[in-house]
Amino acid sequence: MMDKGIEHLISARKLLKESLEKSRALGSSLEKVGPRLDEINQRLPSMEVAIRPIRAESEALSSVGGHINRAVVPAAAVLKVFDAIHGLEKSLSDPQSNLPGYLSVLKRLEEALRFLGENCGMAIQWLGDIVQYLEDHKVADTRFISGLKKALKNIRELETAEEKGHLDGGLLDVALDRLESELQRLLTENSVPLPMSSPALPGEQASIAPSPLPVAVIQKLHAILGRLAVNDRLEKCISIYVEVRSSNVRASLRALNLDYLEISVSEFNNVASIEGYIAQWGKHLEFAMKHLFEAEYKLCHDVFDRMGPDVSKSCFPKIAAQAGILAFLQFGRTVTESKKDPIKLLKLLDIFASLNKLRLDFNRLFGGAACAEIQNMTRDLIKRVIEGSCEIFWELLVQVELQRQTPPPADCSIPRVVTFITDYCNKLLGDEYKPILTQVLVIERSWKHESFQERILITELLNLVKAIELNLEAWSKGYEDAVPSYVFLMNNHSHLYKYLKGTKLGGIVGEPWLSEHDQYKEYYSAIFLRESWGKLPTHLSREGLILFSGGRATARNLVKERLKEFNEAFDDMYAKQSKWVIPDKDLREKTCQAIVQAIVPVYRSYMQNYGPLVEQDPSTSKYAKYTAQSLEKMLLSLFLPKLPKQVSFQMKQASGKFSNGAADQYQTPPTVK
Repeated sequence: MMDKGIEHLISARKLLKESLEKSRALGSSLEKVGPRLDEINQRLPSMEVAIRPIRAESEALSSVGGHINRAVVPAAAVLKVFDAIHGLEKSLSDPQSNLPGYLSVLKRLEEALRFLGENCGMAIQWLGDIVQYLEDHKVADTRFISGLKKALKNIRELETAEEKGHLDGGLLDVALDRLESELQRLLTENSVPLPMSSPALPGEQASIAPSPLPVAVIQKLHAILGRLAVNDRLEKCISIYVEVRSSNVRASLRALNLDYLEISVSEFNNVASIEGYIAQWGKHLEFAMKHLFEAEYKLCHDVFDRMGPDVSKSCFPKIAAQAGILAFLQFGRTVTESKKDPIKLLKLLDIFASLNKLRLDFNRLFGGAACAEIQNMTRDLIKRVIEGSCEIFWELLVQVELQRQTPPPADCSIPRVVTFITDYCNKLLGDEYKPILTQVLVIERSWKHESFQERILITELLNLVKAIELNLEAWSKGYEDAVPSYVFLMNNHSHLYKYLKGTKLGGIVGEPWLSEHDQYKEYYSAIFLRESWGKLPTHLSREGLILFSGGRATARNLVKERLKEFNEAFDDMYAKQSKWVIPDKDLREKTCQAIVQAIVPVYRSYMQNYGPLVEQDPSTSKYAKYTAQSLEKMLLSLFLPKLPKQVSFQMKQASGKFSNGAADQYQTPPTVK
C-alpha cells in the first residue's frame, strides 16, 4: 500500500512539474504577444477609418465587385500600354545611324499612343460609371465619393485639353523633333551650290541640270516625310525644305555677282549707262531658269510626289521667290521706269526677247495657282516692256522732226541724229530686232483690237528717213555763209549713200534713192571747191608781170601785192575750214587732194616764175610765206575729225524732245563692267 502511495506522489509531482513548465512557457508567450496586441490596438483606429466609408450590406458589396472589375480591367490595360511606351524610349536610337530602325520604333510608339488615345476615354467613362454606381447605391459615404469625382474630373481635363497630345510625357514630340533635325541634316549636307565654272554661262545653250540630290537621300526623305506628315508636321517639313534649298540656290547665284539687280532708277542716268547689266540680266535669267529653277522644280516633285501634287506645286514657288526670281523681275521693271530714249527701246526689246525665249519655261514652272505673285509680276513686266517699246517707237518720228528747230553743226559734220537714226533703223530692221519689234507691235495692236501688217513698220522707218532729209534741208539754210552749207550737205549726202548702201535700210529706200544722194555728194563737193578754194588762184594773176627793161621794180611790187592778197585769203580760208570736219576718210582725202590740185600747182608755178623777184627783199618771209610743200601739207591736214564729245542721246521726259546734240558725234554707249 505504501508503494502505491509513493508512486502516486511521484506521478503527481511529475504532473505538477510539467504544469509548472507549461505555465512558464505560456507566461513567456504572453510576454511576447503583449507588444503585438499593443500594435494591433494602435492600428485598429486607422483601419476603422479606412473601412468607415463602406457601410453597405454584404449583398451590396458583393454585387459591386463585378462593376469594379469591368472598370479596372481596361484602366489596367491602359496603364500597361503607358508603361510599354516608356519602354520604347530606350529603343529610339539616333535616326542618322539607323533610320529604318528609328522609324520602326517610332511607328510602334504612334500605334501605342493611338491605343491610349482611343481607350483612355473609355476607361475614364467606365470609372465614372462605377463611381456613379457607388453613389447611387450608397456603398460609400459622400466624402469618399466626392474624392473619387474630383480625381476623375482632373483626369478628364488632362485627357481633353492640350495635354492630350502629351500622354506619353512628350516622348513622341522629342522623337519627331529628332526626325525633323535629320531631315534638315540630310538636306543641308547634300545641297551643294552649283559650280559656276560651267562654259554654258557666257552664251552656249544651257542644259537642264540633273537632280541635285542622290536617289538614296531622296528615299530617306520620303521615309521621313511619311512619318512626319501623319503627325501633322508636313508644313514644318516644307518650311525646312524651302529654307535649305532656297539658300542653296542663292549661294549658286551669288557667284554670278547679281548686285546689279538691286539697282534703283535714281542710281543711273539712262539705260545706256546700264546696258551691260541688261545684257548680263538676260544670260543670268536663262542660266537660273535652266540650271537652277528647273532642277528645283524637278526635285520638289521627286521629294514631295507622295504627298500629293499640290504640295510640290506650292513648295517650289516659295523656293523660287526666296532664291531671287522676284529680284530678276524687279530689275526688268526698273529698266521700264527709266528715262525714255531710243537706246531704251533696244534694251526693252532685249528684255522682251529674253522673257519670250523663256516663255514656255515660265508657264511650266510658274503656271500653278501658288505662283500668283510671280505670274502677276511677269505679266506686269511684259506689259510695261511692250507699252514702253511701242511708245518710244511711235514717238521717234516726232523726236526727229523736233530736231529741225535746232542749229546745224558748226563744224559742218553729220548731225548726231542722222548717224544715229540711220544706224538705229538698220538695227531695227536686222535679224536680231525686227522679229521682236514686229511681235511687240502685233501684241500692242491686238490689245487695241487692231490688225498689224509688216508694211506699217517699214513705212514708219521710211518716214524717219524722209524726216532726216527734210532736216538736212532746213539745217543747210541755217549757215550764214553758203560755203559751209556745201560741206555740210556733201558730208550728209555722202553718209546717206555710203552707210546705207548694202544695208537693210538701203534695200528698202532703193538704189535710185541712194544714187541720187551720191550725185548730190559730187555736186556739193564740186560747188564747194569752186566757191571757196577755187577762187584762191585768181589772186596769183600774171597780168602786168611781163619783164621789160626798167619794169623790174614794178613787177616786184605787183608780185608782193598779189602774194599778200593770196596769203591773206589763204590764211582766212584755212582758219575757218580748219574748224570744219569731213568724218568719212575717203571723202576727206579726196576733197583735200582736189584742193591741193587746185592750189599747189598754180602756187608752185607762180613762185618758180616770180618768186625770185621777192627773194632778195628784206621782207621776203612776209610775201613768200609758204612753200608749195608747206601748203600741200597744210591742206592735207584739213577736215580731220575731233575727239567725240561725251554726250547721251535721249528723249526729254518733260518736253518729249531729244537732247540738243545735232552736232555731236555718235558715241557707242559704254559697257558696264
